[in-house]
Amino acid sequence: MSKAILEAETPDFLFGVDASLGGRFWTLGEVADDIVRALTAKSGGNDLIGRLLARRDVTPDSVAGFLKPTMRDTFPDPSSFADMDKAAALTLDALLAGANVTVFADYDVDGGTSSAILTRYFRSWGQELGLYVPDRLTEGYGPSPAAFRHLKETGADLVITVDCGAAARDALAEADAIDLPVIVLDHHLMHGELPKCAALVNPNRPDCPSGCGHLAGAGVAYVFAVALNRLARERGVSPPSGELPDLMAWLDLCALGTLCDMAPLRGVNRAFAIQGLKIMSRHNNTGLRALAEIAGIGQIETVYHATFMLGPRLNAGGRIGDPWLAAKLLATDDREEAIALSERLHALNDERKAVEAAILEEAIAQSEKALARDPDKNVLVASGEGWHPGVIGIVAGRLKDRFHLPAVVIGWGEGLGDIAKGSARSVTGVNIGEAISDAAKEGIIASGGGHAMAGGLSVPPEQIASFEAWLNTRIGQNRDRVIAARELCIDAVLAPGAATPELCDTLEQLGPFGAAAPQPVFALKAAHISGARIIGENHLKFTAEDGSGRIECVAWRALDTPLGDAIRSSQQLHIAGRIKINEWNGKRRAQFDVSDASAVC
Repeated sequence: MSKAILEAETPDFLFGVDASLGGRFWTLGEVADDIVRALTAKSGGNDLIGRLLARRDVTPDSVAGFLKPTMRDTFPDPSSFADMDKAAALTLDALLAGANVTVFADYDVDGGTSSAILTRYFRSWGQELGLYVPDRLTEGYGPSPAAFRHLKETGADLVITVDCGAAARDALAEADAIDLPVIVLDHHLMHGELPKCAALVNPNRPDCPSGCGHLAGAGVAYVFAVALNRLARERGVSPPSGELPDLMAWLDLCALGTLCDMAPLRGVNRAFAIQGLKIMSRHNNTGLRALAEIAGIGQIETVYHATFMLGPRLNAGGRIGDPWLAAKLLATDDREEAIALSERLHALNDERKAVEAAILEEAIAQSEKALARDPDKNVLVASGEGWHPGVIGIVAGRLKDRFHLPAVVIGWGEGLGDIAKGSARSVTGVNIGEAISDAAKEGIIASGGGHAMAGGLSVPPEQIASFEAWLNTRIGQNRDRVIAARELCIDAVLAPGAATPELCDTLEQLGPFGAAAPQPVFALKAAHISGARIIGENHLKFTAEDGSGRIECVAWRALDTPLGDAIRSSQQLHIAGRIKINEWNGKRRAQFDVSDASAVC
């Protein structure tokens, strides 16, 4: 990477770091002083909070909605969604008639939580909702003509897709041909003419006026349940109990789907997350309670618990096992069934981690060799026979995070079909989905598409090399964006002695953290490193200190990396990362989670 190029785009490097141990250049986030003062006044007088709010593009008028969002103030009018009222009417009619209704769910957490919301809604009316989840290996993503024919043949009167379906043109055309009404509840981006179906609810359909394109599939399903309740009140009908379902009780499912799908935590999504985590902590959901116990969580309380402890286990079934497991677990009220399903998911997650680790090691080796041959590569493409399609997306994300480049990981072989399957993850500013779509149009690959940050593709194994060359040239047309993605923008400089539990508590005002509301990134200047030791399989723990004091640090997955080597050599380093509370044996300490570092020149 040319320093001259970087200096042209970012003239001021924080601490002079233009090429860190992670291959990044550091900048200090700029904010306008007048905006910071206004935000500080609105948020309680803390200058740091004011600065961090400004860095997150929060305006003075929206401070309260960001820091203390409420369902009352942020929840959208269901009728503002195109086709929502139509979908609610069709569903309530089917429910009251005792029709055979099936939910067709995606195999990830968002699909599982969405289907569980609807399953519980129908159950509260004394009806059991059918369930169909496609197999990743044999059926791929979303509805297929064969799946809809199967549902028709087995007696389905109505199908509701959740977290999928909006792009399934061939499948929906087949459903129409065989007279199977389908309601689509989705949130993925759409292009072109709308497919023909009974109703299509998607805040990202081009003609939807709701302004809720930030919702996850679980959010759309939750708004749909609200629409059903509202319509039932208008008609004067209710379940056998006489009481409409208490939808607040299912906010835990809505929050889990929203967080695990990395939906931006703005507007109603913030309210979903905050209120849903409170409900999650009560462990009222039998399946979540069992899974938390199996995972070793005392109580579900944080975004970390939801996204890094529960999410991977729920996803494990769809990745390498039975895709129905997560949806069944989240919908069950049977304690014994919940424990059995949780144990199965936990075991599959262990298996998934082992499969992922083996592929990741080889993919990293391929990427390092490729970069050694050409340090100015614009994209990484790693491939291997037998690489499981259920984990290649995770591996692509790991490569992207490690090398700060768009990454594509491709697998093929026995049991996976004749055509190789690939998954891509991108960096900000590089639209990988568009590039893959263009490759398919030009015949470089068999098929593919996606969105700005992720994509999927199919390609004959013998065409992988030509696809890699084509993609590298295509992405290289926006080389400046590739370089810009290596920027690490620091929110504020912090002294080790100032990193206290009290500061962590102050920063929690900005939570929950997630997409579009990131945890603040701090930098420690010229800290002295001592006491480095290995924890777990590949993590490093050490102490960073200067004249102000010291703080305990952890560098995750840093062993045998340039960052890890520098830490173990106990040299003086500039360090970038995030602070959090580490509670152990009743004691609360601040901990610095390291994301990058640079030698002190």
